[in-house]
Order: sequence, then structure tokens, then C-alpha cells
Amino acid sequence: MKKSRLFVSSFAALSLLTVSGCVTDPNTGEKKVSRTAIGGIGGAAAGALLGGLIGGKTGRIVGAVGGGAIGGVVGYKMDQQIKELKEDTAGSGIDVTPVDDGSAILVNLPDGVTFEVGSYTINPTFRTTLDSVADSLMKYPNSLVDVYGHTDSTGSYEFNQRLSEQRAQAVSNYLISRGVSSARIRWQGFGETQPVADNATDYGRARNRRVEIKIIPISDQEIQQAQQGN
Repeated sequence: MKKSRLFVSSFAALSLLTVSGCVTDPNTGEKKVSRTAIGGIGGAAAGALLGGLIGGKTGRIVGAVGGGAIGGVVGYKMDQQIKELKEDTAGSGIDVTPVDDGSAILVNLPDGVTFEVGSYTINPTFRTTLDSVADSLMKYPNSLVDVYGHTDSTGSYEFNQRLSEQRAQAVSNYLISRGVSSARIRWQGFGETQPVADNATDYGRARNRRVEIKIIPISDQEIQQAQQGN
């Protein structure tokens, strides 16, 4: 049986993630409502977002805080992290975008440059780019990280499912090897079940073969609650 999505979105709750004040977006130069002070998020908004994490919210926050992986950083600056990730990975084929109504970051690793066809061994030439992603995760520690593997529909369902799992695990293991705490990271393979384009075309199949790194900010309030055992 095909696996269903493991995360859900609540746009009404996520709209609470923005904070008051007008700032200049370092990515576009435009004036907009600030979302940089993520440290002030609390309650329902953070709960709605983190509820979609692989393995659930509470245990992962407690584990990451208890292991010293997150905490102690006030005012997580998502816009700045997006800007730096885009600059550091420019020309690599990686796509960096805000998702979940601007409350999380999705780093899309395309199949052609990350892995050889049918392989889950990371291309040596791509490791420097992944090093930049790992450096960013360590520079901005107040987040949890989900890694998703996806394939096109070519081949059997069983093969695609297994390959997606192997690729997601390979990327996760590489980030951990570069210093990102394993307490922050979980991975999941979705096989062919979540296409973003038409599998009937070469272009569509190429887009569907991907690994995604989702960076989910953790609020100061959530961290404090975890530290207090709430």
C-alpha cells in the first residue's frame, strides 16, 4: 500500500507566524511584514507547524534540546538564512524556497547533480554544495530538519520506494557527518507517490526525481517548554 503524506498544513495557524513591523527582504529588496523574529512564535502556530514533523513534535524537540542540538538563539532569522543558502548554492541546481506560508524553508536537491541514475551514492562533485547546507544548519541551529526522498514512476513501485528511502538516508547521513546533530534530523522516502510534475514527459520525470530538505524553525517558547519538561 502506498504511503500517504506524513505532514499536514494549517494555513490559518501558520498565518500567525509573521510578526509586526515592516522590514526589507534581503532576497528581493522589497518592504514587507517581517517574519525574521521566529523566536517570538508560540502556542497554536508553532504547534500546527511542528505537528507535521516526521515522528511527531514533542519527542524530537525534547531530544534535540536535551542533546544540546538547539536552544539559546533568540530571533531566528529565516530570511537571512534563505538569502545565504541561495548565495552559497548558486549555480549548483539547488532550489531554495520558503514554504508553509513562509514559515519553513525547502531545499530541493535535483536528481541529476545529486545522484547518478538509479544510485543513492552522492556525487563527489556535489559534496561541497551539501557542505554549504550543513554549514547553514549549524549556523542557524534552532530548527529541526526533515529529509524527503522522491522518485518518478519509472520502474516498479517497490524499487522506487526503496530508492527514495536510500537517497533520503544518504543525504541525512552526509549532513550528520558534516556536524549537524542527528537529534535534529529525520528522513522519509515517498517513492513515486508525491509527483510535482507530469511523469509522462522527460522534463516532468526529472523534476519528480528529487530529495528535499525541509528546515522547520523551533520557537524560543517551544524550546523553553521542552527544557521545563512541559
